[in-house]
Amino acid sequence: MDVFKKVPVREQDPKVRATNFEEVCLGYNQEEAMEEASRCINCKNAKCVAGCPVAINIPAFIHEVKEGNIEEAYKIIGKSSALPAICGRVCPQESQCEGQCIRGIKGEPISIGKLERFVADYALAHDIKPEKAESMNGHKVAVIGSGPAGLTCAGDLAKLGYEVTVFEALHELGGVLVYGIPEFRLPKQKVVAKEIEKVKELGVKFETNVVIGKSTTIDQLIEEEGFEAVFIGSGAGLPKFMGIPGENANGVFSANEYLTRSNLMKAFDDSYDTPIAAGKKVAVVGGGNVAMDAARTALRLGAEVHIVYRRSEEELPARVEEVHHAKEEGIIFDLLTNPKEILVDENGWVNGMKVVKMELGEPDASGRRRPVEVAGSEYVIDVDTVIMSLGTSPNPLISSTTEGLEVNKWKCIVAEEDNGKTTKEGVYAGGDAVTGAATVILAMGAGKAGAKGIHEYLSNK
Repeated sequence: MDVFKKVPVREQDPKVRATNFEEVCLGYNQEEAMEEASRCINCKNAKCVAGCPVAINIPAFIHEVKEGNIEEAYKIIGKSSALPAICGRVCPQESQCEGQCIRGIKGEPISIGKLERFVADYALAHDIKPEKAESMNGHKVAVIGSGPAGLTCAGDLAKLGYEVTVFEALHELGGVLVYGIPEFRLPKQKVVAKEIEKVKELGVKFETNVVIGKSTTIDQLIEEEGFEAVFIGSGAGLPKFMGIPGENANGVFSANEYLTRSNLMKAFDDSYDTPIAAGKKVAVVGGGNVAMDAARTALRLGAEVHIVYRRSEEELPARVEEVHHAKEEGIIFDLLTNPKEILVDENGWVNGMKVVKMELGEPDASGRRRPVEVAGSEYVIDVDTVIMSLGTSPNPLISSTTEGLEVNKWKCIVAEEDNGKTTKEGVYAGGDAVTGAATVILAMGAGKAGAKGIHEYLSNK
């Protein structure tokens, strides 16, 4: 065994997986997991823990995997994370825990994410129960949204003995985990539904089809329903567009809608009636993880797919693994390219996209070099469908129906980072509703902070 190299992870062949929605990565078996865990040098000052937004005791759980004590490893992870099978699949470990791994200085870092996934999948397969609170404390808390922030906050509060009810606007639980992330990255029944069952086993109650701001309001939850504190984890589902000519044509989607039709409403499955304009030639505008998800979905629905991104590959915000998988599957990358206009035929449908080449100039406020148009470089990409993946912002429905809740100019709720406290007493918030669109694990970190803030508030009340 080469201690400087990761134990490779089995994956579906790119040519095969480009035609199906089965999970791409097949994960470790126990023998592979124990071999990979044995590469860990169990640092005294483990920097990987500092790189984890929910502060999992990584060396301790990896040590248990190395010894073959998988149930014990799950208990260690469970103290910090309510959704390990999800995090093991979708966390950007390379820029977090694995990015801090000492083993990575002279070789490849430990596959922390794949080990977390193995342990969590083992726990799901063997129905290992999470540890419940020994007794209830008599306090009622409402959580808005059943995405990663809400589920984490609810799970942490339930472990502390709170009576928690989660209110979800959609008919299915999971938030962005079910509508945003494709089946081939995150299986819904095998993983998401089972992880939510674990949160239910902690005593958390769930109510679906409740739109806060329409069905009821935060003020009513507190004044009429007897909830003593509320956590808002309602996400950011409002898509952004470019404002270029032709954007209202038939065949132009937000990535949010495209992915929701496929992931939540199962448009990819012939046994469902959900329509989706799959397209023969699709351009996805953007370079983040959501853009990769939309592009790889369109590919599986039978299209030739282009990623159109105005910066170079180095600046792509998507995970390296996602870009690698997209390229393997045959997605075409039109980098340093920016849309100028969507061309429309006489029937109002997309009929090509006019783009211009870009070059990188001086750094902008984000520190990334600003893309500048190359004069006279316009050309047309032959496409019949355009998917805009330019980020999302929170729906203002909750903030506009809640007295005393402050938002910033992007309509994000203003909340303190370390405890989720908002400008309204007893109301806490976290995740994309506060930051705008970000990662699952950062939302989970915010859910943890919110639970801590609510616990302190109700303990002192």
